[in-house]
Amino acid sequence: MRQRHRTLRLLASLLLVTAVGASLTGATPAPPAATPLDRVIPAPASVAPGGSPYRITDRTRIRVDDSREARRIGGYLADVLRPSTGYRLPVTTHGDGGIRLRLAKGPYGDEGYRLDSGRGGVTVTAGRPAGLFHGVQTLRQLLPAAVEKDSVQPGPWLIAGGTVEDTPRYAWRGAMLDVSRHFFGVDEVKRYIDQLALYKFNKLHLHLSDDQGWRIAIDSWPRLATYGGSTEVGGGPGGYYTKADYKEIVRHAAARHLEVVPEIDMPGHTNAALASYAELNCDGVAPPLYTGTQVGFSSLCVPKEITYDFVDDVVRELAALTPGRYLHIGGDEAHSTPHADYVTFMDRAQATVAEYGKTVVGWHQLTGATPVRGAVAQYWGLDGTGAAEKEQVARAARNGTGIVLSPADRLYLDMKYDAGTPLGLSWAGYVEVRRSYDWDPGTYLPGVPASAIRGVEAPLWSETLENSDHIEYMAFPRLPGVAELGWSPAATHDWDRYKVRLAAQGPRWEALGIGYYRSPQVPWPAAG
Repeated sequence: MRQRHRTLRLLASLLLVTAVGASLTGATPAPPAATPLDRVIPAPASVAPGGSPYRITDRTRIRVDDSREARRIGGYLADVLRPSTGYRLPVTTHGDGGIRLRLAKGPYGDEGYRLDSGRGGVTVTAGRPAGLFHGVQTLRQLLPAAVEKDSVQPGPWLIAGGTVEDTPRYAWRGAMLDVSRHFFGVDEVKRYIDQLALYKFNKLHLHLSDDQGWRIAIDSWPRLATYGGSTEVGGGPGGYYTKADYKEIVRHAAARHLEVVPEIDMPGHTNAALASYAELNCDGVAPPLYTGTQVGFSSLCVPKEITYDFVDDVVRELAALTPGRYLHIGGDEAHSTPHADYVTFMDRAQATVAEYGKTVVGWHQLTGATPVRGAVAQYWGLDGTGAAEKEQVARAARNGTGIVLSPADRLYLDMKYDAGTPLGLSWAGYVEVRRSYDWDPGTYLPGVPASAIRGVEAPLWSETLENSDHIEYMAFPRLPGVAELGWSPAATHDWDRYKVRLAAQGPRWEALGIGYYRSPQVPWPAAG
């Protein structure tokens, strides 16, 4: 018995020495596990985990097909990975293993992809460049959050083993930025584009005109920008995009597979234009510039023929600058335009958009006129919007009008989270993270066929927002949920699982320098 006690004491002493030695020498803890394949946002359509992870090292190459699109996407991925890993990561068309980006025929559609990962490497395969780019975003999210930093980090850089097969639920996954109430410069817009790309958005809707400011240069009506763009809410200096500026925004968006949808809001929300040119007013008198936040008081003069010369010139010049398919003509809150005049105006404006080869988009009040064949109506009503208004939209949808859903009490990113939110408005109520996420676009509007839903879009109005910090605080953490509503299959939708995935994004945003709202509904990791 005495020998047994001596043996136990000896073992205990050895364990204590080992523990003390480990603490004194700073023994390296076990390396972190790879991020599970199903931890990304938006949730992929199909995930099959299995096998060993791939580890990016100083020997890793990014191997691409010999095509301009694949080389460009490979260069984009290298630009993301090089600062934090410190590795060269050459982009090449030769070699084996490493990270491979390939375009090939398959069941991927325009934006789908397949990601295969194992000890020997990672391959992203897609039928089109957009799908390859979206697959790269999934690969990026599978790496530790520190990969987003702009200085060398310790790693390790593991990508979990297995397969992801993914295609989007909806073709329209948009975000709108209001640059009219407050003006945002080219670099601020590009920063937002980069953030949208991480979550597979594919539309950037720019609200380019409103009562408070006109933000795009029009050669045939130059005072629209130089005078109409000279102020903003609160009386600040405003600003506008030259045509070169706008082309740079379009180019940057296209490089990240977002299509720019420009909006010129008409016939209401037009005070900046009316102040710039007296002849656009029915009485021939230009009103003063406006820096408040009220709506519904302005209107183009529908009976005047010069109004349609103005519309023609603006649409023609803007369409020539915009390679995308769509042009948004607004149409909301035209309270100062008699209904008959509204219908007349929208008929002629839609015809002008078609003349210059674009597809009409309008706010859902367009359905109170006569939407042209192929038009898209953007619904911004509330859960509690009246049945008659919802039925008007549903009737148009049954007649072939596409519907993009932007319910204000769900997806307006400028709505306050709660009563204590320092920015934003609350006319549509408070919109916390769960409310923004927890609904189904496919069944939201009664009477609208599921086939009519083109997708979702998150507007961000800027009455109270003045810079990128403001944009990011209101967009994050709600923006990724909008992306998931637009991309992921309805079967993956589950708040309790989603909030865990969302919480894991927090360190990534911190690495990217995004200041976000730490919603109490989300189990964020402790601040490190």
